[in-house]
Amino acid sequence: MATGPACLVEVRVTPRSRQPSVMIDGDQVRIRVPEAPFDGQATDASRRVLAAALDIPTVAVSLTTGRRSRTKLFRIDGPTHSEVHI
Repeated sequence: MATGPACLVEVRVTPRSRQPSVMIDGDQVRIRVPEAPFDGQATDASRRVLAAALDIPTVAVSLTTGRRSRTKLFRIDGPTHSEVHI
C-alpha cells in the first residue's frame, strides 16, 4: 500500500449489467459492470471501471472493504479527495 496522498471512495456495484458505467446518484457513486459476482470478477471489474473513469492506472485503485458486498470502499492512491472528479 502506498503511503502518499490518497482518498477513499465508497461505491455501490451492480453486477450483470449490459455495459460498464460509473454514475453519481445524489451523494453515492454507482458502478455497473457486466461481470457476474462470482469469484471476485465483479469486484475486479468495478476497480478497472473506476480507474478508467478517473483516468488513472488500475494499480492505483485498491479494495479496502466490501470484497463480498455490493457496497465497496476503494482506496485511490495519488489524488486527494478534493482532486477526484468523476
